[in-house]
Amino acid sequence: MPMSNHTADDRPPEYAVSVRGLRKSYGDKTVLDGIDLRIPAGTVFALLGPNGAGKTTTVQILSTLITADGGQAQVAGHDLTSSPHGVRAAIGVTGQFAALDDLLTARENLLLMADLLRLGKAEGRARAGELLARFGIADVADTRAATFSGGMRRRLDLAMTLVGDPKVIFLDEPTTGLDPRSRRTMWETVRSLVAGGVTVFLTTQYLEEADQLADRVAVLDRGRIVAEGTADELKARIPGSHVRLRFTDADAYERAAEAFPGAARDEEALALRVAGEGGVETLRALLDRLDATGVRAADLSVHTPDLDDVFLALTSDGAADSPLHMKETLR
Repeated sequence: MPMSNHTADDRPPEYAVSVRGLRKSYGDKTVLDGIDLRIPAGTVFALLGPNGAGKTTTVQILSTLITADGGQAQVAGHDLTSSPHGVRAAIGVTGQFAALDDLLTARENLLLMADLLRLGKAEGRARAGELLARFGIADVADTRAATFSGGMRRRLDLAMTLVGDPKVIFLDEPTTGLDPRSRRTMWETVRSLVAGGVTVFLTTQYLEEADQLADRVAVLDRGRIVAEGTADELKARIPGSHVRLRFTDADAYERAAEAFPGAARDEEALALRVAGEGGVETLRALLDRLDATGVRAADLSVHTPDLDDVFLALTSDGAADSPLHMKETLR
């Protein structure tokens, strides 16, 4: 839900979110152990990590819902400690569960938020109408939220976040539980927000989601940032790129295997897995070597590590304890 209506700054900050040495503990359990982040304005930033890594705690601190034990942070140019009201005036927050009043209609939920933000009656009605149309729920504007599907509830929840016209939006696992079509609709919504200049701080359980949306990705594990960069940069850090060659007869397969003695063999599929990054020069050299044997492959495919591989390689307990939806395919 949105925190408040913001006032425009004359000179917007270069970084929408800037964090240095952020720490948080509960008793003897350290949740955040001195994390640093810099998120440029008008981008999507994705924070990944297994359950208990500190993702939601980070969002709660940066949205002023809880206080940090140490470190410094600025959000939309406002210091978290000295200007929490300024932070609240510039942000919107959508949590893991839709914050709707099921007894109210979609329009009434938006008007309630406009009243809480102290918008004028005419301005509130205009803003509600605009958001209903923008999120494709104008035709059910006067229907109670209790009857909405999961995807419609999330769209209305995000619309409520935008009543205050925030500069920075925190989306804490916004598509959990949505079907693939609703998830893709939410992705398009996020892209349109960023195109309009909004900064999105996203935590997600769907690695495909981070790959699709994020300009930069950070992996949080045991309270520390263990990697940060673009999705492609993180994938490049993980070994495992290879070229797969498949053949239609055993003789061609064996002759090719002699040409690539280090390749991993798949006897059943008559396929070889040749290590390599799959670049143009690598592929050209591989094909030249294959041509020299007089053998043709039935097909060739290039495989590179994805964010699933990055997550499993960089987190200590991602495979065992996290409910992350590995190898998520959205068709």
